[in-house]
Amino acid sequence: MIELVPAIDIIDGKCVRLSQGDFTRKTIYNEDPVEVALEFEANGIRRLHIVDLDGAKAHHIVNWRLLEMICAKTALRIDFGGGLKSTADLEIAFSSGAQMVTGGSIAVKEPEEFAGWIEKYGAEKIILGADVKDDKIAVGGWMEDTDIKWDSFIQEYISKGIEKVISTDISKDGMLEGPSLDLYQQMLKKFPTLYLIASGGISSVDDIAALESIGVPSVIFGKAIYEGKIKLRDLLPFLD
Repeated sequence: MIELVPAIDIIDGKCVRLSQGDFTRKTIYNEDPVEVALEFEANGIRRLHIVDLDGAKAHHIVNWRLLEMICAKTALRIDFGGGLKSTADLEIAFSSGAQMVTGGSIAVKEPEEFAGWIEKYGAEKIILGADVKDDKIAVGGWMEDTDIKWDSFIQEYISKGIEKVISTDISKDGMLEGPSLDLYQQMLKKFPTLYLIASGGISSVDDIAALESIGVPSVIFGKAIYEGKIKLRDLLPFLD
């Protein structure tokens, strides 16, 4: 059964969604992310993906108090990302209740630091963010392109112990046009033991079923829920 992971993206303490990572294309969906998390939990969700978009811009963790509040009021298993650039940031995230953290930009810009996190905290707590634009890795809240191919990037960190990867096809994110099935099929074929967490483009439960059918073990989605294209009750068949 595919793991369902709703996303809460935070700017100015509010639950928002961007389109293709563009901060100028922002929609506010709820003033209270804690309320959103509680609703997810009440409908059988067990996992949550929180992105500190303020942190991604500031290059350090910002919304840790909201993380702390969500962890205090729910039993959701949370992975947290956005602006994690130092071990001090990680310690704040973990002490605020996150079970896992996601690092993308730092894995590109400070590979030794990121590899040190894997060694220190263990692969079960560190998720690699591999966000893809035209087959290359993009970083800095998707505002910076690189020349790094996604396959070599993932391969390098698998060799350093990484087991879980969140991958977003940036062209799909927030567009509600369906996920990048071809990309994920390529990833799973090349790295069959990878715990791949697909993200971006989910517009319906059919999209979730399509990902499950090709063997994707986990999926992150957000805008489809907030726009009402997926009702929480529609997710019941995927929840054991």
